[in-house]
Amino acid sequence: MDSFEINKIVAAVLMVALLVIGIGKLSDVIFHVEKPETPGYTVEVEQVSTASSSTKTTAEEKVDIAALMAMGDIASGEKIFKKCAACHSIIKGGKNAIGPALYNVVGRKAGAVEDYKYSKALAAYEKEWTFEELNGFLKKPAKYIKGTKMAYAGLRKEADRASVIKYLNENSDSPVPLP
Repeated sequence: MDSFEINKIVAAVLMVALLVIGIGKLSDVIFHVEKPETPGYTVEVEQVSTASSSTKTTAEEKVDIAALMAMGDIASGEKIFKKCAACHSIIKGGKNAIGPALYNVVGRKAGAVEDYKYSKALAAYEKEWTFEELNGFLKKPAKYIKGTKMAYAGLRKEADRASVIKYLNENSDSPVPLP
């Protein structure tokens, strides 16, 4: 194929592109449509009050921790904790891994393990790991404490969270009494 043939092909492609663009512009001029000032009909949307949505979130946050803890058992908590053991140790005097050692975690101040570098969000978190705090954190860690570097998705089932919390509480020098 010589250069003359290539020039004819390129010219044909350009001519088609110009023709399509030109027809579009010409049709806009010929068939100009003015938009009406008021729409023909309105769509009514029911407004949800913010008060009802805020009470819903506080209702979700308020969990009967005694009833929740009654769902769990230590044996299944030990099995479920195997997921956590990839990053955390639970033995007394255990070393920090990807995550901090969790022995004595229930009742301990958040971000208190000396030789572990916490995320800024968790280091600034001024609360203790109570049953309620652990329940909220284990549900969705990244949502509960925004900025935490814990990438685990969380435990959706309440019984699983209760079991893990009971297992964590059991692995302590002085376990906290259950609510």
